Amino acid sequence: MLRQIIGQSEANKQDKRVEAPVPERVPILSPAPAAAAPPQRVQPASIMTSSKNVLSNDVEIKGSIRFSHDLIIDGKIDGEVISDGSLTVGENALIKGEVKTRSVIIFGKVEGNITVAERCELKSNAILVGDIAAGTLAIEEGATFMGQSQVGRKADAKVSASLNLSPKP
Repeated sequence: MLRQIIGQSEANKQDKRVEAPVPERVPILSPAPAAAAPPQRVQPASIMTSSKNVLSNDVEIKGSIRFSHDLIIDGKIDGEVISDGSLTVGENALIKGEVKTRSVIIFGKVEGNITVAERCELKSNAILVGDIAAGTLAIEEGATFMGQSQVGRKADAKVSASLNLSPKP
């Protein structure tokens, strides 16, 4: 019977292979359908805490932006950026306005003053035209910075007060 299913003729019976018997099909019984339980909803706050928010390079915003976790900006912002989270300014980004965050990493261009509670990093292609007040400052070779900087504990306390953050011990 198996030979007929796979298309072999009776003439090929002469080969000396032994075939295992095909077991009979047994119907599978499924359990009775249970009452449909409502789907469980995932809390949006739990999703937002572990992910980074992104404004891609085709986004242009005029006005203030406020966020509380991590944000990556690769578009154009004309206005204030305020947060107690971390900001990454992408290579294609242009921010014209004040930046007040816990920490910032700049790959693109910022035209405005930066005030961060912890760390400010200017990467090699970064352009910053404005002043910096930060707890720590790192500037890579090739970055352009035109302005004044205030770095250290005094800047950290000043920034924390302006962001309503408690300084780290």
